[in-house]
Amino acid sequence: MAKSVTAKPGKRGRPATGKDPLMGFRASSVIRARIVRWAETQPDKPTLSEAIRRLVEIGLRVKAPTKGDNESKKNRAKELAGTAIDKMSDTTASPDDKVSRKGQLIKGPEEFREARVDRTKRK
Repeated sequence: MAKSVTAKPGKRGRPATGKDPLMGFRASSVIRARIVRWAETQPDKPTLSEAIRRLVEIGLRVKAPTKGDNESKKNRAKELAGTAIDKMSDTTASPDDKVSRKGQLIKGPEEFREARVDRTKRK
């Protein structure tokens, strides 16, 4: 009579503590090769898993771009709009009228200012 095949019983209970959960992802062969090349340049020659972990940590340490760039673009756009309005404005109007008209044109009509969802609320 042939010996019966025995199956390994599954582990019961909670998994061992202190182990981080596995995170898998698919990478093209080009990206994998770049990761391996980077790992080879490291002094301690990390494994592929450790190299990916380090690269992710390096990427997360980098600060996201600040809103300063957007602020300078806003100011530049206002400046350009102001010069365009000055060129087209009524030459016979008083300076006070010119300033108020220019402000209304740049900010937009009052009815629509609250409806704009792409702008933050002014205090």
